[in-house]
Amino acid sequence: MRIAHVANFYGPTSGGLRTAMHALGRGYTDRGHTVLLVVPGAEDADEATEYGRRITLASPVLPLSGGYRVISRTRELKGILQGFRPDVLEISDRTTLRGLGAWAGRHGIPAVFFAHERADGILAAHLPARLGSSTAVSALADAHNRGTARRFATLVCTTEYAAEELRRIGADPELVPLGVDLETFHPSRFDQSVRDELASSDERLLVMASRLSAEKRPDLAIEATRILVERDEPVRLVCLGTGAVEREVRTLAAGLPVDFLGFVSGRERFAKLLAAADAVIAPGPIETFGLAALEALACATPVVVNAASALPEVVGSAGVAADGTAEAFADAVHEVLARPEEERREAARARAEQLPWSRTVEAMLDVHERLHTRPAADV
Repeated sequence: MRIAHVANFYGPTSGGLRTAMHALGRGYTDRGHTVLLVVPGAEDADEATEYGRRITLASPVLPLSGGYRVISRTRELKGILQGFRPDVLEISDRTTLRGLGAWAGRHGIPAVFFAHERADGILAAHLPARLGSSTAVSALADAHNRGTARRFATLVCTTEYAAEELRRIGADPELVPLGVDLETFHPSRFDQSVRDELASSDERLLVMASRLSAEKRPDLAIEATRILVERDEPVRLVCLGTGAVEREVRTLAAGLPVDFLGFVSGRERFAKLLAAADAVIAPGPIETFGLAALEALACATPVVVNAASALPEVVGSAGVAADGTAEAFADAVHEVLARPEEERREAARARAEQLPWSRTVEAMLDVHERLHTRPAADV
């Protein structure tokens, strides 16, 4: 099978999307399929990789996005896809690439849309307060999702949380959870020297692995740390990631036991940082999966997550869900660290082992096989 995957917001510092594309591409390739990835970048490139052929199209940076790029040369992109002749097309984008669904339909190519985020969550996070009532947000999100559903043969969601807004408009999305590399992210990544580098022996080490953008709510982790310090709980928070609100977050953290390591590029280094933590904090309220949280679990590190997001589905009993306040997050951190260490770490790893990437790849290939064999009139 020839599988093409096209995405925006893919770059050197993009986390979950890039990881998912690479894992799926590698899985498809290992099973004998031919894979093409088309992504935006600073300059044109055409490369052979372990996860398929990757074509990069020089693309403009989207303002206020923290450096992310979006493909604007859609005519050229369509030519690339026509030359590749995909049996199925995967799209990871709600912006400039959404029209590819209809284009694929006209060319008899089944197109799959990955709902990596919720439209209502994005709108609520970015609309001005006077326009952001729940009724207005839901109406705008529903209109956008109806347009998406009309264009694509299949919609794929990674959690029930992500699927809910699509079911609200009468769509019936496929549910395909993402996965984790259980070898790279493993309890054996714990390194005492890394732990000593990050925190003193009498401090509880907390890690936040998140883009520093407003919708990710990094302020909740900072303020929860402040509350824990005021309660005389010895904690240190280490932030992994950069983003548009980094300056504001650093200002908020002034005077607190909070360190910023920036974007961590090496997967083994990232795994060691997660394994060194006593707990990971994932404060984002609109996360539709949260790969970093699952990677933390694979390293045997429990996770405190936002109850409003999809992450309670992902972490299960291996973490604690907190309401979206700093005090609730501080309470949840205290709760998870009060559990016996061996018990909480075993529970974390056991949950991650239920979600290997192989399971995701097989589920997506099943979706594609059904689409590829479906009569053209039904696609």
